[in-house]
Amino acid sequence: MANITLTIGGREFMLACADGEEPHVTALARMIDEKLAQAGVVGQTEPRMLLFASLMLADELHELRRRAAPPVPAPAPVPAEPVPAIPEVLVHELSRIAEYVENLADLLEQNASND
Repeated sequence: MANITLTIGGREFMLACADGEEPHVTALARMIDEKLAQAGVVGQTEPRMLLFASLMLADELHELRRRAAPPVPAPAPVPAEPVPAIPEVLVHELSRIAEYVENLADLLEQNASND
């Protein structure tokens, strides 16, 4: 086992790691220290710095996983059903009803303006 000193957020931490892992662990600590510096939380309490570093690294991991995930295929378009033709008699009847409703609206407007 090797003992190394890591500097994170302006604080030094002693850590034991497997022999030969010192450069890798030191590089990881440097990444965390850089994240804290980017967030401007260097010098905060240790728990607060740990929280910020964890959130930033988790966000980065989440984004990498999202990018690596296979795209979700779009649902197949539902073929549009043909709209049946409206019978001519119904078109005529709807026009007559629309005209009747418009006349009623005109009468209501006239009565409202007379009051």
